[in-house]
Amino acid sequence: MELELLPMPGEFDQHRPMLFALAYRMLGSASDAEDIVQEAWLRWERTNNVERPRSWLASVVSNLCIDQLKSARSRREQYVGPWLPEPLVIDQSPLADEKTELAESVSMAFLVLLESLSPLERAVFLLREVFDYDYAELAQILGRSEESCRQLLSRARSYLKDKRPRFETNEQEQQQIVGRFLQAAMSGDLKGLESLLAQNAVALSDGGGKRHAARVPVIGAAKIAKFVLGIARVNTEELEYRFGRVNHQPALLLYSKGEPYSVQMFSIENGKIARIHSVLNPDKLRAIPSL
Repeated sequence: MELELLPMPGEFDQHRPMLFALAYRMLGSASDAEDIVQEAWLRWERTNNVERPRSWLASVVSNLCIDQLKSARSRREQYVGPWLPEPLVIDQSPLADEKTELAESVSMAFLVLLESLSPLERAVFLLREVFDYDYAELAQILGRSEESCRQLLSRARSYLKDKRPRFETNEQEQQQIVGRFLQAAMSGDLKGLESLLAQNAVALSDGGGKRHAARVPVIGAAKIAKFVLGIARVNTEELEYRFGRVNHQPALLLYSKGEPYSVQMFSIENGKIARIHSVLNPDKLRAIPSL
């Protein structure tokens, strides 16, 4: 087998966007993903004669993420209210140059769904389905047999098959729906809000115990509409609103004194809002730029 030439200075940077993309999808945290990539760089600097740099680095990042997910499990169980991934403004991140077809795999709804997989299932699914590694490479990266990787992927696919959110790409229509949602919320239009929501819509709020948020999912158009208006009435903060796209989804970014206060991301299916993911925990808004 012919070995590749030793990596020249700067080769790590060629792989950095992919490594961040993998770590972010694994962990749901931009800051943790950056830490993982930094650790991978330190190990790269201490290593010589890397035969396949891309696979070697993917192995380092995958296994670091798996270890971190295992250690984080107990902390997640003690988390106050729903745990949501850290929102990311894609075009201002290392994911900016990703292909459009990868957009679904970084949507908030899909990242939440990945949380239901085991760390190994998640790694195999992402490496195969998103980053296109073959089974021989998967076995090498994760230190498992090819058959084991096939079984892990089969379980992951089976679980996700009927649960994967639909991903609509008509940005103009999405923006109009979110605009009408904001207008109805600000004017106290209960019926207007209900009409924009799917009957079985779900709203999840992550305040982390640091900001007021629903500690259980709010389910159903009527309940969500009432919840939204209730929050609007009791919120005394002077907030500024901006429309944007976060995790390739239409979003409302709320600011208090120029600093991010919350991010609301909307999953729209068949012209209706199917899911609302609201992140208010200030620890998770560090990747959102200030005004």
